[in-house]
Amino acid sequence: MKAREAAALLGADSVQMSQIESGVAGVSAARVRRLAAHYACTDDGLIEALAAMATDRTRGWWEEYRGVLPPVFLDTAEVEHHAALLREVVITHVPGLLQTADYASAVYSYMVPGLPDSELNPRVEHRMRRRAVIEGGSPTPYETLIHEFALRLRVADRAVARAQLRQILEQSEQVHVTVRVIPTDQDGFAGAGASMMYAGGPVAQLDTGLRDAPTGTMFIDAEPRLKQLRTLFRKVKEASLEPIASRDFIHRLSKEL
Repeated sequence: MKAREAAALLGADSVQMSQIESGVAGVSAARVRRLAAHYACTDDGLIEALAAMATDRTRGWWEEYRGVLPPVFLDTAEVEHHAALLREVVITHVPGLLQTADYASAVYSYMVPGLPDSELNPRVEHRMRRRAVIEGGSPTPYETLIHEFALRLRVADRAVARAQLRQILEQSEQVHVTVRVIPTDQDGFAGAGASMMYAGGPVAQLDTGLRDAPTGTMFIDAEPRLKQLRTLFRKVKEASLEPIASRDFIHRLSKEL
């Protein structure tokens, strides 16, 4: 359907329609349902999820950082906030949602060129506030697969490493948090580049994948790519230890420090 035809259906002009499609302008729930009917969409679950998104005018805590941090920080926090479930694979660093402030500060301090405190501190604060999705009153189910390398890598000193492992152990005790470790001596694991986050939406069509790339974080919503990420997560999970064995593994590692 051409944009001008859709605009006529809504009683709008082509400019307004272009702004709606690009996300610059909002759209009402009634218009979402009208367009869905005209496009012959019969998936009631998807239609209602889109209608709910259209009417959600909630100002999230991440908006406080607009103009302070790069937009990708805000987008990531918003995706996590609205997710029905979160799955993550990390190989080189502890997951952001499980990091301590000292660990996050060490990671950001290593950036080149170096960040002044006026930019470093908001990044660390933002990362700590992201943890609300697994620590708040209505926590999101979260499953993460962490490679042993990430657990052993000291981004700062021994004290920071110990505190970080304790943080992971404490979080793994929550019923909605599942932590699995991929040991370095695991046979058949070739997923060194498997780092990713998968955010499940209210319906499957609204799932989102996040992957870091040299040019920045990529947000993935195309179903073929999402299917690849789901398969990748499954394959990495098969190479990981069970949650209880993973906690024992992290506990033993903390004693080695």
